Amino acid sequence: MPRINILSPFVADLIAAGEVVERPASAVKELIENSLDAGARNITVEIRGGGAEYLRVTDDGCGMSAEDAGIAFLRHATSKLRDERGLEAIGTLGFRGEALAAISSVSHVELLTRERGAQSGTRVALDAGEIAEMGEAGCPEGTTMIVRGLFYNTPARLKFMKSDRAEGAACVQAALRCALGRPDVSVRCIKDGKEEFFTPGDGRAESAVYTLLGRDLAASLAAVSSGGEGGIGVTGFASAPGTGRGSRGAQYFFCNGRYIRSQLLQAAVEQAYKNSMLTGRFPACVIYLDISAAAVDVNVHPAKTEVKFSDERRVFDAVHYAVLGAIEAPAAAPPPAVEASEPKLYSATRPERSTFRVEDTSAPYQTRLDLSSRGAPRVGTPAGGGGSPFRAAQDRREAAGGQPGSFHPPAAWAPPRRAAAAWPEELKNGEGRIREPETVPVTPESALKAPESPSPAADAAADEPVRLIGEALGLYIIAQRGGELIIIDKHAAHERIIFDRISKNGAGVMSQTLMEPVPLTPPRELAEVIGANLELLSGLGFEIESYGEGAFILRSAPCELDEKEAAASVEEIAEGLERSGRVTARSEREEALKTVACKAAIKAGRSSEPEELLRLAEAVCRGEITTCPHGRPVAWTLTRRDLDRQFKRIV
Repeated sequence: MPRINILSPFVADLIAAGEVVERPASAVKELIENSLDAGARNITVEIRGGGAEYLRVTDDGCGMSAEDAGIAFLRHATSKLRDERGLEAIGTLGFRGEALAAISSVSHVELLTRERGAQSGTRVALDAGEIAEMGEAGCPEGTTMIVRGLFYNTPARLKFMKSDRAEGAACVQAALRCALGRPDVSVRCIKDGKEEFFTPGDGRAESAVYTLLGRDLAASLAAVSSGGEGGIGVTGFASAPGTGRGSRGAQYFFCNGRYIRSQLLQAAVEQAYKNSMLTGRFPACVIYLDISAAAVDVNVHPAKTEVKFSDERRVFDAVHYAVLGAIEAPAAAPPPAVEASEPKLYSATRPERSTFRVEDTSAPYQTRLDLSSRGAPRVGTPAGGGGSPFRAAQDRREAAGGQPGSFHPPAAWAPPRRAAAAWPEELKNGEGRIREPETVPVTPESALKAPESPSPAADAAADEPVRLIGEALGLYIIAQRGGELIIIDKHAAHERIIFDRISKNGAGVMSQTLMEPVPLTPPRELAEVIGANLELLSGLGFEIESYGEGAFILRSAPCELDEKEAAASVEEIAEGLERSGRVTARSEREEALKTVACKAAIKAGRSSEPEELLRLAEAVCRGEITTCPHGRPVAWTLTRRDLDRQFKRIV
């Protein structure tokens, strides 16, 4: 039977360090929080080698005496807590007395500190948690903490470290969160000798948000403010409806100045956008929660980023209604709602730009970019004649031939019918509104059964021409072929056509030089991703140049995109790369092409010409399009029998 061993203090410190200091960014967070608790007004963070090689945090706080400096690195030594009563209402960022002990146990640490009004300061040098040197030193008022060789004595931890670029970006992000939480403190962050950001410390949250999250994102935010009912104050910013992002990376929550992660607050914010945000998109926000220290428990995890509220319902409601009030206010300027009263049969006005345009392959500004490699674009000649998005039926059948999972025309096979046919109430006919039908029971046999071979009637229906009935809700095409009524998601269908064209083997992305270069100022974490993937973006038709700290210039973009769509595509591609981590070059390119196709496709609410709608319907009915690039279906087929059953003409 194994014997119980009492671990040495050194091993115990190493284990504790794994909870508190998971990576260099954790050390950055802990040291900045110590500076904030010391009353610092100016903080400088310096990072080299991803933070593991060198990390320095300098502040102008209250400093420490020689006596305090000597015991500051002992476990559970803290100036922020005296007894158990202090745990009932913690008003400081730190309180556990573990951070300095954990950091010093896995690195070489040098401390320089001087109390305000003192004639001289103190220098302390530690190796693996043990004091190697200590004495008097000349230094400015405040504290400087230098960490070298983080995790040098824990190879197992080093093995799981990411690249210097990734770890450095995480360190910058940790400093950014601390700076966002305290806009009254000036924070300067320097990575590998280059300044990443600098906040003025003027106390205005707008200044910090603009500096740290970028001009474009800051411009889309609406001010959030509540009256502090029930002792809960909510302030901050939230993005306007329709400006969602591909991840929650731009959601920042602060409780009494502390950055926290909270599914409760995420849900409160996202519920406010329930009816104004597409599925899979997330709002950006910076939310400051001001609540009594006695009503929140921060002693949940050593990292102190998780909290518990004594009354979660009240906190949820306070945040939810504060955000809802902000995005419903005129200042949020939401985009105009989609007209949903009448199905649009034919548009009296032409769209802003033709959705289905014939590509002029002789235009001097267009170049074909080879996707076979991720290097610089190569100029070539487009294969084939014109570049019309809709070719002749024979050419399309040849292009689709042999592909696995090809779609049978609706006449030969209809997808399983849904149990409830959810017709929109807004869809009207000449005699009044169509009432929502009752649920139709569907048995597994009837839903899954498909004919082994097309019947003569099906063959006849397949030869029937497609007749356009109209467009409903600005998104759905209603067409008829033979005895079938076909409802098509025009955005999904057009998205698939564009994706197939730009991703087809042997073809490339047509790129065009923009008349005016577009400045890009993405959030800081996305700027890192864009800068690291300029080669990939170039292979996708985006010519991007770095322009200052975290800023870029977009000079060329795929022909399918206008300037606004191109800028949004670059940012969304960067979001996808940030989420995906280490993936293959092929999957990176495929996901990026999906983004380009989605941005270039017809938008919901945009009027379309009858010819455009008819071509889409014909492409779907030929069986060339079954799903969008993300896997969603593009069409729903109703037969005469289906409609008769809905209206109880047959039993």
